[in-house]
Formats: sequence, C-alpha cells, structure tokens
Amino acid sequence: MPPRTLDDQLTKYLTDLHAIEQQALTQMRLAPRLAGDPEIAQAFSAHLAETEDHERLVRERLAGRGAAAAKVKDVVGSLTGLGFAAFAAGQPDTPGKLVAHAYSYEHMEEAGHRVVAMLASRAGDTETTATLEGIEAQERAMGERLAGLFDQAAAAALRELDPSSLREQLAKYLADAHAIEAQATQLLGKGPHLAGDEELASAYAEHLEETEEHTRVLEERLEALEASPSALKDAGLRAGALNWGAFFGAQPDTPVKLAAFAYALEHLEIAGYELLTRVARRVGDEATIAAAQRILAQERAAAERIHSLLGQALDASLHAQDLPVR
Repeated sequence: MPPRTLDDQLTKYLTDLHAIEQQALTQMRLAPRLAGDPEIAQAFSAHLAETEDHERLVRERLAGRGAAAAKVKDVVGSLTGLGFAAFAAGQPDTPGKLVAHAYSYEHMEEAGHRVVAMLASRAGDTETTATLEGIEAQERAMGERLAGLFDQAAAAALRELDPSSLREQLAKYLADAHAIEAQATQLLGKGPHLAGDEELASAYAEHLEETEEHTRVLEERLEALEASPSALKDAGLRAGALNWGAFFGAQPDTPVKLAAFAYALEHLEIAGYELLTRVARRVGDEATIAAAQRILAQERAAAERIHSLLGQALDASLHAQDLPVR
C-alpha cells in the first residue's frame, strides 16, 4: 500500500534503514578477516559495535511508532552483504576493493540517514530526528576513518606482488576506473529524466560531461601503458547501471533514492582514484597521478553538490507521491 501520510512514509523509510543496517552488519562481521592490515581490521571491528547500536536504535524507533522491521527487506540486506564480502574476497587486491566499497557504502548510509532525519523533522518526530542525526554523524566519521586508510589499503593490496608487475597492476586499476566511469555514464545519462528537480537534473547533466572527459583521459593513460580498457568489466558495470536505472525509474520516490545512490557512487569513484594515485606513485607515473588528482577534484565537487541537494530530492519524491512537502 502506498504511503498516505508523512508518518506512513517515515515508517517505510525506517524499515529501509533497518535493512541497510542488516547489510552493514553482515559486512562488518566479515570485513576484519579480509582486511589484510591490522589497522583496517580494527576500523571495521570498531564500526561493527557502532553498527550493532545503529540497528538497535532504528528497531527501537520503529517499535516506538508501533511498527516493526520488514523481514523480507532484512533478509535481502543480509544476503547482499554476504555477496559483497564474497566479491571482495575473490579479488586479487582484496584490501583495496574492500576499503573502496566500504567507503562508498558508508556514504550511502550517511545520505540515507540524512534524508530520513529530514523527513522525521517534517513529520514532527523529534526523537527519530535526533536518533538518525546521531547515526549519520557516526557513518560520516567511519567514512573519514576509511579515507585515512587508503595508504594502508593500497600497500596491503600490493604487498604480495612482484615489484616488476606494478605497471601491469596500474593498468588494471586504470581499467577498473574506466569501468566505473562507464557505469556512471549510463546512470548519469538517465539522471536528468529521473531527477524530479531542475537543479538536480542540471547537476547530473553537467557531471555527465565531466564523466565523459574522465573516460577519455583514462583511455589515454591506458594507451600510454600499452594497455586497453576491459570490455568485460565495462559491459558488466554498464549492465548494472541499466538495471539500476530501471529500478529507480520504477520507484514511487525515484528522485531521493537516485540522489542517495549517486552520492554513494561518487564516493566509490573517489576511493578508486585515491587508490589509483597511490599505485601510480609506486610506479612513478606522474602523468597518471596528475590525471587522477584532477578527476578526484571533480568527483569530490559532484558529491558535495548532490549532498547539498538531498533536501530537494526528498521534496521531489514527496511531491511525486502527493504527500505534503513541508
């Protein structure tokens, strides 16, 4: 049944947040074993305790509203968390992939809690607003801790490799970045039509132009290394973006879900370019370092712009469902 009031929508979003915390719990329980570095492992272990608290707090807010977690959503969240851990474990550079994806996930959680806190404020539920703002602050702090561990993640990912293979590894990191840009291109291409807000639509359209330029620069750097993009990786991530586009287009609250996902995707790109910079530094490839730093600045600016528009994305989603915006 579609939500009829802000209170209905708030309860629905709280069940979404609970499922997200279930996914995070699964990831945090497995991540320390995959970290490849004691400091990274400790960061995940410490955040596991916080995540357990977050799950409890969201569950209590649902109970306080006379509702309960959605079992199907929670099961899907847990299974997705297992899939993420299996993906990271299957990579030759597990620590780097683990930290990059966790960094992105923390920012998705940050955006999710920010949006639902804003909705709770509008619904007059001050206790839920305060609870979610507290969780949001801890998710943001975990993102910052992970950002401080990019050096360790890159070192752990490269530790067992033959130094003579570093140029080959650099080409792989460039190909990974190219594949993520392919995904971003697909998603941003649909963004203006799904944004529900003129300023958000402009943000997606303008960043699409930047993303196309990023792709060109990555291809130049790959060519300089006598390498090429991975057709398989590019196709896989493009297909994923098409599936996400179809998913968002089918939602009654497309604008806000798309904005939160785009914010997380920007941080996956940020983490990828941070790691790429460190691998390029090992190789001494100054041109790739400079290119990655230029792109990083644009990815950070895009993320900040999307974050600043989360309130407008929420407004657009409420409007689309004929719910009061204020």
